[in-house]
Amino acid sequence: MSKPRSLVLPPRTRVHRLETARGPFAVLDTAAAGARRGTVLLLPGYTGSKEDFLGLLGPLSEAGYRAVAVDGRGQNESPGPRGRAAYRRRALALDAVAQAAALGDGPVHLLGHSFGGLVARAAAALAPGAFRSLTLLSSGPGRVARPQRIRVRVLRASLAVLPKERVWQAMCWLDSRGEEPDTDDAPELAGFLRRRWMRTRIAQLAGAGRLLLDHQDGTEGLAALRVPLHFAYGADEMVWAPADLRVAAARTGAHHTVVAGAGHSPNVSHPQELADRLTGFWEEASSPVRAVSTAP
Repeated sequence: MSKPRSLVLPPRTRVHRLETARGPFAVLDTAAAGARRGTVLLLPGYTGSKEDFLGLLGPLSEAGYRAVAVDGRGQNESPGPRGRAAYRRRALALDAVAQAAALGDGPVHLLGHSFGGLVARAAAALAPGAFRSLTLLSSGPGRVARPQRIRVRVLRASLAVLPKERVWQAMCWLDSRGEEPDTDDAPELAGFLRRRWMRTRIAQLAGAGRLLLDHQDGTEGLAALRVPLHFAYGADEMVWAPADLRVAAARTGAHHTVVAGAGHSPNVSHPQELADRLTGFWEEASSPVRAVSTAP
């Protein structure tokens, strides 16, 4: 999961519920500084939330973009049903389409981080006219790499038989043994991470995990999309194999960004550099002729 480095809201950020045709969603809504060049909708990853984009909202705002990060249904502060059917790919994609419409800015740039990328690409296929572009941030066209598949299966199995609090304690224990990076969480951040975990529906965690394990390769579908496509990820990405992401970008003719020194969450570790790469892509995507570029 992504861990925001700070919970301080960037300037011009409003916390509210976005009312849509498919119900309310908790959002962080950051207005553009000066003249607005566009609007971007940001979908978080597995076990994550809108707060994963806190570091990115400010740079995007300064670049002239309204940036709206959302909790998906059943995720953190957004309500969600208990039934598994509510967390199928199509249902989640329809949510993203409804969120884009509710922003009222016309077609928006869509970015999905990790699991959010699976939702974003389904939304773009379902309603391409709702989006000006699609960015898959640290997200691939198929299932996650084998070590991550093992983790997801263990987590889903644990949630089926243990209370969420026990599962959280086990995750923290692994964290303290050095199984995960960035273990020295400040008390405020540690409290937020636990609250986020406890608020998120088990059905959402199970459904999202199931989609991450889906072996279907979506490369052909991505190549057929009628919106400009962007693969962006850190050089040290570990949830999807970087080699597979590189191949997918080449096969789909996508804009391709690799952030040096970043891992699975460039939105947290390298927000300014990522914002610069994103806004460059969006400007290119909005130009009459779409070019393809590869970042080193």
